[in-house]
Formats: sequence, structure tokens, C-alpha cells
Amino acid sequence: MSSRNLFGVAQFLKVYPGMFIQPFQGQDLILKGEFAFKANPPNGPVIEDRYNLEISIPQKFPNAIPTVREINGQIPKKDYYHINYDGTICLGSPLRVLIKINENPDLCGFAMSCLVPYLYAVSYKLINGGNLCFGELAHGKQGIMDDYKELFGLSTEEQVIEVLRLLGMKKKIANKKPCPCKCGKRLGRCSFRKKLNYFRTLAPSYWFVNDMKNNL
Repeated sequence: MSSRNLFGVAQFLKVYPGMFIQPFQGQDLILKGEFAFKANPPNGPVIEDRYNLEISIPQKFPNAIPTVREINGQIPKKDYYHINYDGTICLGSPLRVLIKINENPDLCGFAMSCLVPYLYAVSYKLINGGNLCFGELAHGKQGIMDDYKELFGLSTEEQVIEVLRLLGMKKKIANKKPCPCKCGKRLGRCSFRKKLNYFRTLAPSYWFVNDMKNNL
């Protein structure tokens, strides 16, 4: 983990003093403790709450996504609370979360753009019932696929899979392939390549290979 990211950890611990560094697990840095927040979104009530969390920060953050577990049983382990089968919290589709992290590439940015909105929605649901506020995707693969269609501006699952396959290739090779937008041109001759070039700035090619294999 770079010195920049270590500084991000120090700042995170100042903002969230209930969290503490734990022994490394493999190459991941583990933060564990009480995560207290206060949020007041537009058109929503102020909610102040706290959850006991374990946050695992991969060495390649911000080009890799932290995993978060709620460890005190406050959040029901149900898919309608967007808890994954392995007990981790689903904060959104992997690529959407990666975009948010790269917009604010430190741990405080991750907390404010990904973690606090989720916890706010959970607290609101626990208090008021109903669905999670802010809208939500279907849980699991279908939700990821639906979000990727929106992110890529495409309409079919086959097109999404092809985009991820191209992002998993070297750029020079991918640009010789047919464009997944179905315009009939090679990718390198279509303006759609600019969209793929943006996504290439977020993560290395193997990230997209693993995302397709593990999530779709």
C-alpha cells in the first residue's frame, strides 16, 4: 500500500476514531471497530447512528475495492439488506463502486461516497420499514448486469460481456475487434472506444477479467 494510502488511513482514523488497525490478513490492511456517522441527505431526515464494522483494505486500493462486514448483528443477514452470501456488504455493482472510489481516491472518500449512504439507507429502513432509500438494484448478478448496461450505455447482456472481455485485453488488440455497440466498425474506429478508455483508467485489465468471471 502506497504512502498516499497510508496517509488516507491516518485521516480515516481521525474522522472515525472508533475504528482501529488490526493485524494484517495476508496483504490486506484490516480496520475494525465502531463506525459512527451522521448524515443529512437532501429531502431526507438527519440520521446519526453507529455500526460495528470490519473493513478489509486491499493492497491495490484505490484500484481494488475494500470489503466490509457488519460484525455485531445489527443488519439482518438478508439479501434485501444487500448482504452477500459471504457476509460482506454489497455497496453497489463493483464497477460503480470503483468509479466512486476513483472520484475520491482515499478511505474517507470511500466512506462518504459508498459506506455512509448504505448505512444511512439501512438505518432508515430499520426505523421506518419499506425499501432501502435512494433506490436500489436487484441483488446479485442481475443487479450488476442492469447497472453495467446503464454505465456502458448498452441494451443487452451480450454487449456488456463483450465490453468486459475487451477491457480485459490489451488496448491495441481490443481496438481491432468489432465494437460492442454494434455499429459495424472496429472498436478503434468508433467513438465508443473513448468510453472504454475511461474505464481502463480505473483498473488494470485483469480486474475486468476477474469481474466478469466472478460476478457475471
